[in-house]
Amino acid sequence: MKINEFVNKTQVAGPMLVVACKSGVTNANAPYLSITFRDNTGTIEGKLWDVRDPQLEIVRPGRVIMVKGEVISYRNQLQLKVLDVEETDNDVIDMSEYVLTGPYSQPQLRAMIEEAIHSLNNQDIFRIVSDVFRTYDRQIYSSAAAVRNHHEYYGGLATHICGMLKLADMMVVNYPYLNRDLLVAGVLLHDIGKVVELSEGTVTEYTLEGKLIGHISIAQTIIKQTADKLGIDSEAVLLLRHMVLSHHGEHEFGSPVLPATIEAEALHYIDDIDAKMTMIEKELSAVGTKEFTQRNFALENRSFYKHDIK
Repeated sequence: MKINEFVNKTQVAGPMLVVACKSGVTNANAPYLSITFRDNTGTIEGKLWDVRDPQLEIVRPGRVIMVKGEVISYRNQLQLKVLDVEETDNDVIDMSEYVLTGPYSQPQLRAMIEEAIHSLNNQDIFRIVSDVFRTYDRQIYSSAAAVRNHHEYYGGLATHICGMLKLADMMVVNYPYLNRDLLVAGVLLHDIGKVVELSEGTVTEYTLEGKLIGHISIAQTIIKQTADKLGIDSEAVLLLRHMVLSHHGEHEFGSPVLPATIEAEALHYIDDIDAKMTMIEKELSAVGTKEFTQRNFALENRSFYKHDIK
């Protein structure tokens, strides 16, 4: 049984990926584990009470383990009461069964991104973007776009880029005074630092460089180093770096500078729209029609109503 098939008051048994694990102690001084489980259909939070030392050795992030438990409803959300865990041989596990993926296949993502790159007319911009995407080809199409909240799955970065590319072309049609090359290149490069900021593998975590420097600074450095390597010293380089540095839109959200070109402003809104629509859709998919989602801290702690209007 897959996680998306779990229903309240049912017994389940099967392999699940441990995404995260945190130990705690009850008021009665009994040890327990809070565990995040995942397969390729979703995630569920679990509790293992009165945990024993052998179980502590088994429950490790990044490992697929056998889990026996009971699905319960806690604060209107399904949770797993873990009854027992067992070790499995991860060398023979098909990890595709435990990795979340997006709506597009890898060939589809690659085709959309390559089409966008080859549509760039400014040769300085084209050469920089092309070189960056050749250098980080494997990571771009396998990396997540975040640890949580939006596009937090295998191929999530490329999926996020493709969603933004579609929005960028719509913006240029409606506002033809936007420089399309700058805007499209900004979309392609804005999160390129995440190939360094986030780890690869079944469980996405922040790397040491990601924690200490962050993807925005990493990305603008990649652009500068690429331009220097190619011998490009034009205003386009400065504008691309500015778009990356300002794309979060506000200092409090991590941008060291605020958007100061019209394309940088457009990039900020495109990024925000694609991220928030994806977050809201994920929340809505977890509830039935005519129900409200759980409050989401990343969405100003709001909940959303799932209507059934056709």
